[in-house]
Amino acid sequence: MTVTSDLAPRRLRDIFGTFASGLTVVTGSTPGGPVGFTCQSFASLSLEPALVTFSPARTSSTWPVLRRAGSFTVNILPAEHQHLAGQFARPGTDRFAGVAHTPSPLGTPVLENALAWIDCDLHAEYDGGDHTIVVAAVRHLHARGDAEPLLFFKGRYAGLAPAGHLLEAAG
Repeated sequence: MTVTSDLAPRRLRDIFGTFASGLTVVTGSTPGGPVGFTCQSFASLSLEPALVTFSPARTSSTWPVLRRAGSFTVNILPAEHQHLAGQFARPGTDRFAGVAHTPSPLGTPVLENALAWIDCDLHAEYDGGDHTIVVAAVRHLHARGDAEPLLFFKGRYAGLAPAGHLLEAAG
C-alpha cells in the first residue's frame, strides 16, 4: 500500500468522492420567485434540538439569497430526479423551468415527488474554507416511503439495487 500526503484539490475530490452521499436541492422563496441549488454536503446534525447541516460553496450566488430569506427547504432527491440534480446545479439558468413544486408550511418550494423534504430556518453559519457550513433548525418535515435515493459516488450518479449493490446510472 502506497500512502501519499498529496492534498491537491483533484486528489482530495477523488478520495472524498469514495464516500457515497445523497443529493439534495435547497429551495427558497424570494420576491423575485423561487430559487434553489443542488447540494450533496447535507447531513443530520442533532435530534434535540432538531438541526441539519449543509455546505454551499462560497462562490454560490444562490446561497446569499436564501440566507437573506432566512427560511428554506432541503429536498432530498429520489433516484428518478437525477435530471433535477443537474438542472439545479447549472448557474445562469431558470432552475425552476418545468419543475413542479408546492409551497411548504414555511412557504418555500417542495419539489414534486421529493424523497423527503425538511423545512428549515437558518440557525448559524461557520467558515468552512471554500464553503460555508450552514446549520439549520428543522421546523417541518415529510418523507415518502415508495422510492429509492439518488446517490453520488466517484463523480457519478448511482442508485440502490434491490440486493443492496450500487447500480451506476447514466450521468
